[in-house]
Amino acid sequence: MKFYLLRFLFVTAVLTVLSGFVTNAEKVFTDKEYKLVWSDEFSKNGVPNEKNWNYETGFVRNQEYQWYQKENAYCKDGFLIIEARKENRANPNFISKNHHDWKKQRDSIKVTSSCLITQGKHSWQYGRFEMRAKIPVKNGMWPAFWTLGIEGNWPANGEIDIMEYYTGKILANAAWKSNQPNVAWDSQTVKLSDFKDTSWADKFHIWRMDWDADWIRLYVDDQLLNEISVKDANQNEDKKILPFQQPHYLLVNLAVGGINGGELTSDSFPSKYIIDYIRVYQKNN
Repeated sequence: MKFYLLRFLFVTAVLTVLSGFVTNAEKVFTDKEYKLVWSDEFSKNGVPNEKNWNYETGFVRNQEYQWYQKENAYCKDGFLIIEARKENRANPNFISKNHHDWKKQRDSIKVTSSCLITQGKHSWQYGRFEMRAKIPVKNGMWPAFWTLGIEGNWPANGEIDIMEYYTGKILANAAWKSNQPNVAWDSQTVKLSDFKDTSWADKFHIWRMDWDADWIRLYVDDQLLNEISVKDANQNEDKKILPFQQPHYLLVNLAVGGINGGELTSDSFPSKYIIDYIRVYQKNN
C-alpha cells in the first residue's frame, strides 16, 4: 500500500511539473506574438516623463466638477499618481454666469485633478494596450483609461474606453459617429458587487485592449468585458474617417462628478488613481 501511494505521489508531482512547463510554454508563445513598442513605467520620482505626456487644462467636458491641471499628476515610488483634491480659487476663464459656455460660467474652482494625454507625442494603430492600476471608487470619482482617434472631431474620430468607472460600475465602451442617432455606443457594464472578491477595489488590476482591423476586445484581469466589431463602426454615411482604422492616442484621467460621476460626499477627498505602468504592444508581423 505504501509503495502504491509513493508511486501515485511521484506521478502526480511529475505531471504537475510537466503541466507547469506547458503553461509556461504557452505564455512564452503568446508573448512572442507581440513586441513592446512603447511604455511608461513611472520609475523616476517627480514630474511624469514630458516625452510621453501632455495635459488637459481647465473645465473640459461632461460638466465635470474638476479643474484639470498638471500639478495633480506626479510619480512616486514607481507609480503615477493622479490625485483629486478640494481646492478653492477663482476661475481665470470666468466671464459671467449668463455666458452660454458652461466652462466659463463657474466663477470659482473647488476641485482639481489631472488628465494626461499622449496626443501630439505618441499614437498607435492596432495592438495590445495595457495598464496596471488601482482605481479610486469613492463617491463622485470617475477614473478612465481611454483612446481617441487622431483625425476628426468626436465622435467621428472614435473613442475607446478601455477602463471607465463611476457609481459602482466598471464600463468597457466604444463610441463613434452614426447616422441615427449621431453617436453610436457599444457599452458593457460590470458592477463592483459582481466580483466575488469583496476587497477587489483595494487591489491593482490589469486593464487590456486587444485591437486589430476586425475587433476591439476589452479585458480586466483576462476577463473579457466587451467585444466590438470594427466593421460595424464603419457603417455610416461619412466614409472619410474610419474611426477604428486610424491611429489613436491615450488619455488617462481622474474626473469628478459631472453627468455620470455622481455626487460627492464628505469622504470623497482626497482620492488617488494609482498607476503602476502603461504599455503598448504590437504584433511582430
